[in-house]
Amino acid sequence: MKQHSGSPVGRLAHLRLLVQRFAFLALVGAAFGLMLLGKADMVLVERMRMSVADALAPVLDVMARPAAGIADIVENVHELANLRAENARLREENAKLLHWQTVARRLDAENRILAEKLNYLPDPEAAYITARVVADTGGTFVHSMLINAGARNGVRKGQAVMSGEVLVGRIASVGQTSARVLLLTDLNARVPVVIESSRVKAILSGDNSDRPRLSYLSGDPLAGPPSVAPGERIVTSGHGGAFPPGIPVGVVASVTDGVARVQPFIHRHELEFVTVVDYGLGAVLPGSNGAEDTRRGGSTS
Repeated sequence: MKQHSGSPVGRLAHLRLLVQRFAFLALVGAAFGLMLLGKADMVLVERMRMSVADALAPVLDVMARPAAGIADIVENVHELANLRAENARLREENAKLLHWQTVARRLDAENRILAEKLNYLPDPEAAYITARVVADTGGTFVHSMLINAGARNGVRKGQAVMSGEVLVGRIASVGQTSARVLLLTDLNARVPVVIESSRVKAILSGDNSDRPRLSYLSGDPLAGPPSVAPGERIVTSGHGGAFPPGIPVGVVASVTDGVARVQPFIHRHELEFVTVVDYGLGAVLPGSNGAEDTRRGGSTS
């Protein structure tokens, strides 16, 4: 059956054909018009853009929530899967800590009782100041650095310089507002130390390398030199009165041809702040005020 062109169905088919023929041209014209409108009125185009963005933002947020929710669920499942192993590890560590806490309390009580019975004289309370490292004056032949604290701040020659609980070096020279720190790795650095496990005494000798060596290891001359193994901790021995005993220094890094090298706990390039500690040992430090006072008192008596 043929449809008449004057019928509604015929007019609709004819209109659809026209739209299909001129749709591309209409889209090109619309794009060109929008471009001209954007060039003519930037404020209007920006307002329209923001209006469209405001209208689409809630829709995009709703669409994004399921994906974020799924990601959160997956992450929670992974965390729950690892939670049991983590709890078991924490329980084991907690049991070890409780054990060592009990041991420490018992040893502390025994130490107090023995100190009272022996009338032990405890070490004096240490005074300290914290200073900033303002310059690394080290080079190939010198390992030292400059700090922004000096005699005005109570810094004296020979005082210990530490980072946290670890020994860095000692004060070599003092100005009014600055001081030079001689590091453990310097060629002129000599520190009496002891191997923590075996209690073998030695001298930590710097040689301008990153790993100073252990010299003059004490031991039985008949039995030969004492054995030193990599990984053993090195602490100060307290001999000479320069430093109190027990300050951590480093660990034995290598033993080659009878020469033991120590890796310090602190690298000089990592230092930003250091602590200058006064252990009250000024009377035995050469060049300090206490030593001068002692010599003067001895000469006048």
